[in-house]
Amino acid sequence: MEVRVRVIRVTEDAEATEKYIEGHLKVLESYGVTKVTSADRSWIDNPNTYLILFESMDDFRVLGGGRVQLRSEGYPLPLEDAISEVEPRIIDYMSQFGELEVAEYCGLWNSKEVAGYGIGSIYLVKVGVAIASQFNLKKILALCSPATVRISKKVGYEVIETLGDKGTFYYPKEGLIATVLAIEDITNLPTADSSEREFIFQLRNNVVHQKLETGPKGDMMVRFDLIANKNSADQ
Repeated sequence: MEVRVRVIRVTEDAEATEKYIEGHLKVLESYGVTKVTSADRSWIDNPNTYLILFESMDDFRVLGGGRVQLRSEGYPLPLEDAISEVEPRIIDYMSQFGELEVAEYCGLWNSKEVAGYGIGSIYLVKVGVAIASQFNLKKILALCSPATVRISKKVGYEVIETLGDKGTFYYPKEGLIATVLAIEDITNLPTADSSEREFIFQLRNNVVHQKLETGPKGDMMVRFDLIANKNSADQ
């Protein structure tokens, strides 16, 4: 099997954006979640939102992805809307950032199809952290499920214990826990596991390349194109 991993600005590829949304909603529904802020569509008009897409090279189906959304006027981060009713301190926390200085990596999902080839949640998280360095951010934030917290810590995220109950909230519904985390030093990732940091740095230094990955289902060729601002780079 062969896939490509590319980054698009949502306002520049409506067809791929719709495929990402459809796939994400199907995954959420399979877990019984039908209404969350990460499924809101308001971000599709935000030119400072980027999608990381895992696509089949056979038929260009979107097999997984994630969203890097930069905070700008009129476009708060999804986690702000998600937790503001239960945690008003999020307002003061976000006031430290100016325009385009902070982003959230959210909306992560992947099909079981790619997970069987060794490309699961941890892969998505690492790619997101890798491209975050292209945006000159002060921080990147995430609102994670319990399973994703452990993965996120491996790549340098740390729990924001000053919010919620030591960083945790009931979200997206009662009985489900979410944790808010941040990477303070996106450039150096000092708290990341050494092996994960090495992988991320390799992606940063080789934004266009291909790599053979192996999982329980066999080998998968992964073609990376991780240049976020292609139009800017071409000028």
